[in-house]
Amino acid sequence: MGTGAGAAARAGGGAGTGGRGEPGGWLASPPRPGRIAAYLGLLVLGAVVGTAGALVQGGWFPGGLILALVASAGLFYGGSTATGTSFGVGAPAAGWLIAVIFLSLGRPEGDGVFAAGLGPVVYLLGGAVVAVMCATMSRSPQPASESGRLGK
Repeated sequence: MGTGAGAAARAGGGAGTGGRGEPGGWLASPPRPGRIAAYLGLLVLGAVVGTAGALVQGGWFPGGLILALVASAGLFYGGSTATGTSFGVGAPAAGWLIAVIFLSLGRPEGDGVFAAGLGPVVYLLGGAVVAVMCATMSRSPQPASESGRLGK
């Protein structure tokens, strides 16, 4: 392992780099307000999609369940694409999970949004699987500004 400024820059904490574009570099720089607002917006959208999906999946059983899972997948993948990070999936997935868990608790009177049956179980597990799939998908490489050929 190297020492000095080169090793510090590779570790993501180099002087003058601002911690951007390097592994672990986001830890060295303060979060930007626009990115924080985007993650909070994705968190709220996740809660809205989770609530809507919980209502739709029981109302129109086979079609509503598919629609709810496709909407969740679209939000998770869209958050990942919009932010370019895996946390772009984590924020809406957290909002979705909070809403779904809150709705599945029920009330003291016995009322609950989720009925007994296969549909709610598929929605809960399917939404979690879709979130994990979107978080672990590989991202396409960024287009290079220069030619990748040697000697050019």
